[in-house]
Amino acid sequence: MFHKSVLLLNQNYEPLTVLKLRRAITLLILGKVDLIENDRDKSICSVNLKLPVPSVLRLKYYVQIKRKDIPLNKKNILKRDNHECQYCGKKTGPMTTDHVIPKAMGGEDSWENLVCACLECNNRKGNRTLQAANMKLLRKPKKPNYFTFILKEIGTPDDKWRPYLFQS
Repeated sequence: MFHKSVLLLNQNYEPLTVLKLRRAITLLILGKVDLIENDRDKSICSVNLKLPVPSVLRLKYYVQIKRKDIPLNKKNILKRDNHECQYCGKKTGPMTTDHVIPKAMGGEDSWENLVCACLECNNRKGNRTLQAANMKLLRKPKKPNYFTFILKEIGTPDDKWRPYLFQS
């Protein structure tokens, strides 16, 4: 149970981070957070304390944060694209990154120009544009949002988090 993830919101309900349950309980006991959502059927008990298992917490004070930039590297490109070839949709086998506009034609190393590609599609496209290779992208590449990128590490978020993550 202590491996459960808990969403931490800033005072203005902006998502800040995801905590492990142990850290969330510590913040609750210290009185630094308000309990917003919890697992109604579960609780944590000690000799003189009974706490509901939190799902969403909100800080009692506002924290100014600087959003970190996600490093542009092969690992993060593959993670952004869910290890799925952006040309054919293949999800198995070795994957690499490909420049949509080849470097030889002025393409740059950027979130908008790099995509995950299987070896077959990467070789088929070669050093050509999409039009010249007669290929299409499944999704237009873009720079990922820091918080949604972090959520991918967790997997499927708790349903109680949806209103706070701007998901319907």
